[in-house]
Amino acid sequence: MAKRDYYDILGVGKEAKEQEIKSAYRKLAKKYHPDSNPNDKKAEQLFKEITEAYNVLSDKEKKRLYDKFGHAAFDGSMGDDPESFAREQERRQKQYSTQGTFDSWNQFTGTGGFQGSAWGFDPDDLFGSFFRGGREAEEDYAYEMPGGNDLAGDVTISFREAALGCEKVLTIETEKRQNLAVKIPAGIEEGQTIRLRGKGRMGRRGGAGDLLIRVHVLEDQIFTRKGRDVFVTEKIPYTTAILGGEAEFQTLHGRVKCQIPAGSQSGTKIKLRGKGIAPASGAKGDEYVTLQISVPKNTSEREKELLKELQRLSG
Repeated sequence: MAKRDYYDILGVGKEAKEQEIKSAYRKLAKKYHPDSNPNDKKAEQLFKEITEAYNVLSDKEKKRLYDKFGHAAFDGSMGDDPESFAREQERRQKQYSTQGTFDSWNQFTGTGGFQGSAWGFDPDDLFGSFFRGGREAEEDYAYEMPGGNDLAGDVTISFREAALGCEKVLTIETEKRQNLAVKIPAGIEEGQTIRLRGKGRMGRRGGAGDLLIRVHVLEDQIFTRKGRDVFVTEKIPYTTAILGGEAEFQTLHGRVKCQIPAGSQSGTKIKLRGKGIAPASGAKGDEYVTLQISVPKNTSEREKELLKELQRLSG
């Protein structure tokens, strides 16, 4: 079955910018993530396609090759270097224009024709396999880069896993299939890469390449992040805003209580020191709580009387 166009999979046009591609990926990855769709094979397959498409379109060099050659740039039919392959094809096409025919990007047929050698991986197994452990399935895959023994792939984690750190079990295809426990450090950000020395493929002359894991972080419904600081919006009763008092807020490290100054307005920010991202080394980030005053939809007659009296007293 023919592979779907990567742009169609993400629902963006070919002129889409980097941020538009990233936004489309995050929205779809959140919708079809295995954690949100347990035992749903269709969602699992869609998540694979979405991640495969993003892995290509988010990489400038891969995107350039895809825009020029389509799926042929990665299916092994163009050899180890698609660009060199294409240039040679064009040269030979001109040289043998009266002797042969040019067949797409796959091969040159006729006198003096040749075919590109296969890449070092099976395109049908480009994304490895799923491994279910601890939590629900997480898509972890790796593929071999052409011309070397390094393995590179992507893993998608939740906002909280990125903030607090976690451990993922990846199923890696090298000389044999193996399950590899990988520690994701606390504080890792979108697009950062973890390098595991010697966990790639063995070279012909001995020694192993590295495993490169690029991390993608899903958006959170509550928290946003800037560096090591996190931001959240919390509602407080209008009476607490007027009179002051104690309020309880959620943080990445559990719920905490703090004092609200009397007369607080909507939009007031409360700083919770050390309640942001806590990396293994370096200073902890802070949490900033933006207050939103909650006004009740229904009030009793007695409450209305008191509010009218307050209104009168305040002029």
